[in-house]
Amino acid sequence: MSEPPEFREPMLPLFEGQELFVTGSRGGKLPSYIKDHRQRLRQRFMEGGAQAMPDYEMLELILFRAIPRCDVKPVARRLMDTFGDFARVLTAPKERLMAVRGVGESVVVELKIVEAASHRLARAKVMKRRVVSSWDALLDYCHTTMSHLETEQFRVLYLDRRNVLIADEEQARGTVDHVPVYPREVVKRGLELNASALILVHNHPSGDPTPSEADISMTVRIQQAAEVLGITLHDHLIIGRSVELSFRSAGYL
Repeated sequence: MSEPPEFREPMLPLFEGQELFVTGSRGGKLPSYIKDHRQRLRQRFMEGGAQAMPDYEMLELILFRAIPRCDVKPVARRLMDTFGDFARVLTAPKERLMAVRGVGESVVVELKIVEAASHRLARAKVMKRRVVSSWDALLDYCHTTMSHLETEQFRVLYLDRRNVLIADEEQARGTVDHVPVYPREVVKRGLELNASALILVHNHPSGDPTPSEADISMTVRIQQAAEVLGITLHDHLIIGRSVELSFRSAGYL
C-alpha cells in the first residue's frame, strides 16, 4: 500500500529546466518541515543580516521564490559545489547554471536579478562623483562587477574636467586570458562623451592581477592615442580575485 501524499518524500528537480514541485499534502501545501525551515531562515536573516548566514543559506533565500514548493537546500549545495562561492554562483553564465541539476529558468532569473541589483548599488556610489574622493568605492565597484567573471572583460571609465565619473562602459569581452581592445574606439568614445580623462579596467579570471606584456603594450597605445587628442589616461586597473593592480602605483604609467 502506497503512502498517503502528505508523507511522501520530496522530489527534487531532475533535469535541465525542469522543476518538480513538492506538494507534500492535500491542497498543494508545503510539508511542515520545509515551511518551518524557510521561516527560520527568513527570521534569522531579518534579525542578524547576511553576516549570520553561510553562503549556501543565502542562496536558499533566493531560491525560495524560484522554487516555491521544493526543498531547495540540495540545489543550493550543488550550486556551491559547482561554482565555489556565493559571488561565483551569481555571476556564472546562464548555460553553466542551467547545467546544474535542479536549476531552471526561474532560478537563473532570480540569481541574475540579485547580481544586477548588487551591481547597481555599487555603481550608484561612484557615478557622478569625483574619483579622487570615492576611490575606495570605485575599487569596490570594479571588484563587485568583475572579480568573479570567468572570462576577461574590458571597461573604460570616462571622466570630465573635474574628474567626475560621467560614463562607465564595457568595451569588449574575451576569453579566459585575452580580450580584444581597440585604442581608436576607446578614444573615439571619449571624444563623443567630451571626456577629459580615462581609467581603463579589466579583470584577470586567473585571480592574479600581474599585467602581461599584451596588457602593457595595449595601455601604452591607448595612452598615446588619448594624448594626441588631449585626453589623459589616469590609470589602468587590473582586477584579480581579491586584489587589484594599479598601473599608476606600480610604475607602468
